Amino acid sequence: METTISCRDTYQQTVKYRYTDVPNRRRVILAPTAVDNQESPMPASLSLNTIRERCVKFAHEWSDCVGDEKQEGHEFMRELMQCFGITKRKAISYERRSNRASTGRQGYIDALIPGKALIEMKSAGKDLDKAEEQALDYIHDLADVETPRLLIISDFRHVRIVDLDSEMATDGSGDAGRTEFRLAQLPDHVDDLKFLAGYGMVQVGSREQEEASIRAARVMADLYEALDGSGYSDHEASIFLIRTLFCLYGDDAGLWERDLFTEFLETRTREDGSDLGAQLAVLYQTLKTPVERRQLTLDELTARFPYVNGGIFEEQLNIPSFSSAMRDELIRACAFDWSGISPAVFGSLFQAVKSPEARRELGEHYTSETNILKTLGPLFLDELRQKFADHVHDAKKLTDLRKELGELRIMDPACGCGNFLVVAYRELRSLDTEILVRIRELELARKENDEFQATMFFDDRGEHAEIMVQLDHFFGIEIEEWPARIAQTALHLAHHQANREMERLLGQAPSILPLSTSAHITIGNALRTDWTQVCTPSASVRIVGNPPFIGQSMRSEEQTDDLRVVWGDGYDGYLDYVTGWFIKASQYFHAVPRGGRFAFVSTNSIAQGAPVPALFRPLLESGWRIRFAHQTFAWTSEAPGAAAVHCVITGFDQGAPHEKARPVIFTYLSPKALPEALPVDHINPYLVEGPDIFVDKRTTPLAPILPTVRFGSKPADGGHLIVEAKDYPRFAADTIAAKYLRPFRMGREVVRGLDRWCLWMDTEDFDPRDIERSPLLKERVQGCSTFRSHSTKQITKDGAKTAHLFQENHQPPGPYVGIPSVVSETRRFYTVAHFSEDVIAGNQLYTALDPDGFLFAIISSSMLMTWQMTIGGRLESRLRFANKVVWNTLPLPEVSDKQRAAIIAAGQGVLAARAEQPGVSLADMYKPLAMSPSLLKAHRALDRAVDRAFGARKALETNEQRLAILFKRYQEMTATES
Repeated sequence: METTISCRDTYQQTVKYRYTDVPNRRRVILAPTAVDNQESPMPASLSLNTIRERCVKFAHEWSDCVGDEKQEGHEFMRELMQCFGITKRKAISYERRSNRASTGRQGYIDALIPGKALIEMKSAGKDLDKAEEQALDYIHDLADVETPRLLIISDFRHVRIVDLDSEMATDGSGDAGRTEFRLAQLPDHVDDLKFLAGYGMVQVGSREQEEASIRAARVMADLYEALDGSGYSDHEASIFLIRTLFCLYGDDAGLWERDLFTEFLETRTREDGSDLGAQLAVLYQTLKTPVERRQLTLDELTARFPYVNGGIFEEQLNIPSFSSAMRDELIRACAFDWSGISPAVFGSLFQAVKSPEARRELGEHYTSETNILKTLGPLFLDELRQKFADHVHDAKKLTDLRKELGELRIMDPACGCGNFLVVAYRELRSLDTEILVRIRELELARKENDEFQATMFFDDRGEHAEIMVQLDHFFGIEIEEWPARIAQTALHLAHHQANREMERLLGQAPSILPLSTSAHITIGNALRTDWTQVCTPSASVRIVGNPPFIGQSMRSEEQTDDLRVVWGDGYDGYLDYVTGWFIKASQYFHAVPRGGRFAFVSTNSIAQGAPVPALFRPLLESGWRIRFAHQTFAWTSEAPGAAAVHCVITGFDQGAPHEKARPVIFTYLSPKALPEALPVDHINPYLVEGPDIFVDKRTTPLAPILPTVRFGSKPADGGHLIVEAKDYPRFAADTIAAKYLRPFRMGREVVRGLDRWCLWMDTEDFDPRDIERSPLLKERVQGCSTFRSHSTKQITKDGAKTAHLFQENHQPPGPYVGIPSVVSETRRFYTVAHFSEDVIAGNQLYTALDPDGFLFAIISSSMLMTWQMTIGGRLESRLRFANKVVWNTLPLPEVSDKQRAAIIAAGQGVLAARAEQPGVSLADMYKPLAMSPSLLKAHRALDRAVDRAFGARKALETNEQRLAILFKRYQEMTATES
């Protein structure tokens, strides 16, 4: 049985749909039937229903044509483009000259829509393959912004669409991205060509959309370069760029008539650019004025622009002065297709266009949406999507879920250009639309009567009363004006894209214009701003973001004062600047009875070493629980020119409604690997499974049986007391300087087996007169003196008086174990080695006397490595050893003489296995996938002996088992101290 129902689409056109019953009683849309159109006096881009209707008419009228390319080709193309709202006077150009790549000769492109499509017509029955080759031949001569996404090839009887951005088919056929159909089937292929009408072809969040955003940012950077230096103030230039972006996007995305802004520039401004500023001022004044309040004498074309509102065009600016080059740059920007950009990715890049260095590297660094979703997903999105899946057959519960979406408030107190807010808004709107689609399906299947209004979610005007996720549910704090304005605009673009997707799925969506609501973006210092005045606290608030990471040595005095203010008595100088956002978020929810949730991206140092107790103790003591954690991974910085940083993501919750979810740890095999989700019972401050413990740094070992480990000697010499391999022959040949040559080792030399030397004059037989006797010694000592005298540290300046000596001398008096301060995170065991007292240890090498080999064995064990990876710090992702944090806190209980002897013997076994590979460096010897069987066997024997000493009753197979024992021993050994 078929039923006809009526609804109204976004553009207030009455559309009738034909439904049919299927066996399971769910009704599906088959096709739109007759449509009663009333042209709007100010049409935006066409609805898909209108496009389909036009395509039906077009296919019918051209079904019996002769099909002659020369006589009918242009008319065919014009009428086809009119189906999608593209007219001759706008973006399309016919008979465009272009050089063919294969011959170098000039030819003519039948029709070109820059950045969108190239059309090649042939007479009926002609070979479409040859036509496609010809079209491809022309592309090489086009500018980047003109390069089309689609090829449209037709012989009047058939239409072939080639998506040039699609990958080739895996079978090598080359058919991926190629669609061909008879002209009569055109209405069924509207989705393949909707790109022409301003509907995005790229998948939201896809690599294609990211690449389109990179290209768009480069176009905008070119535009800014044209504007830069014109004398326009930075503030006014910022607003101009934002307004320009909105107009460029509006031209392609259906906010108003297609290419209306382009037409305005081409027909209402002079070629020399002399009146461009004045004309734009009139246009921007028009866009902020309601239609009924506009002057009756307003230019006809300008009057066709709709009322925008929303604050984008509100501020009155000085009229800028433009040149012909600047006008040309703006018109070139119009040729780009702006409808396919990702507001999140583009916003990150757009933020950087003012920096010359950043402009050169646009597209190399930005915050990917994948990384943003690592924060949003486990904090709230995953839970909401699971509820949708659980209640997919229950319309009432789905309605309740929509109400829950409507109650959510998202705040990013370090929002920058708004990418976290944009992605959160997009994902929540997408989920809301999915729920609406499902509710409609359930209602259509349930209704007994034949009539059902598909407009059940909208009022008579198609307004947004039933849209649960609103822009004014999103809040941000940003210290700089430029990114704050980008954030506001990017959210408007995301709003429009969400509406277009809703229209595609539901046949209707609210119009974005005029801009009735906006996100709340506050400009100010987030650590000095009262967050409760930005967004009212409630259990429905979700705080997210990527605040700035600034270590102790890099902070300004003002930033240090910020931390002192927010931390109060809990301030610790070791804390990174990012921790201020953690404590502010916890304080924000203080008065909320049902608690809340927050999650931040941060430097991985917050979960390592000394800062851990200072940050996590007050949070956990206040009742916060770690809801999820991403262990160390490489986060692509959103600042062009900056290297990828190694981060963690930590999510917290508090209160019964939030703590129902089981904690999840996301682990990474390597910093750039994909995460693996591991549900656990509890996540501790070191972002591993285990009880909440705080390992405070110690000046002496917790285990009395462990020897003292200390820093090596610090040169502080500017390299003047170090002798590199290339200089060694000269110093060795100098009989005076040679007396003071000593082998010198830092961590790098130990691990890689490299040779290096130093000038060591801290000896009993040192003769000060030798410095004058040896030109080499004199040159080096004077260089060291100069370096130290220019230091900003007083202790280093004072060392200029004794420039022949290392600033700090910690050289062991006898044979010692050298412990590199930093090793690769891929090592299974910490790589240490024995040295004689004649080998000088630098300050990137820890040292310890080890007369019987007990220390070597302990530090070479998996127990030590597990403790290091959990408790120790990191340099990027590499492991950073610290005596006060790692070694002095190692919870090794008392061991019997028998156990000690077994551990020492097992350590000797490791040395014996190493000796089987003479001349091989520790770096090569300990490659994770290339360790020799005998060395692996020796380490397994060592692990068994050390594991038993820590209390293991059976052989341990994993480091997780070892960590459980280590935490237990630490709690036991520090219980009396507590």
